[in-house]
Amino acid sequence: MIDTKTAPYGALLLRVSLGVMFIAHSLYLKVMVFTIPGTVQFFESLGLPGFSAYLVIGAETLGGIALMLGFYTRSVAFALVPILFGALWVHSGNGWLFTAKGGGWEYPLFLTLAAIVQGLLGGGAFAVPSRDLGPLARGSTGAEAV
Repeated sequence: MIDTKTAPYGALLLRVSLGVMFIAHSLYLKVMVFTIPGTVQFFESLGLPGFSAYLVIGAETLGGIALMLGFYTRSVAFALVPILFGALWVHSGNGWLFTAKGGGWEYPLFLTLAAIVQGLLGGGAFAVPSRDLGPLARGSTGAEAV
């Protein structure tokens, strides 16, 4: 049974944590540590087009901000899942633990599942009111989200 009094605060904590992680992963790791040219080069070394690094950095940064604010939380969380699947793919050959050389796939898998859970839960407490994914935003009642 879900405690309807505390669940919105659980969704809030998950939302803000994911938002901070996405911002840190894009602005700090990809821009400051690896640099944009280094990130582009890494993406190209994986066989991905270099411009996709810019798209990922932008999506993680804007998505992280939107999650922290609770702006279109469901849509943003689900939109970030393909990026997390990409991270899972990148780390899949490195073993389970993220402490493995090159980073394992446990952390990307956890983040992927956390984003899916966030998408299912919605924004929770203190989210910016927004119309978000129609009937899914209010459960199976078919009621329009506000």
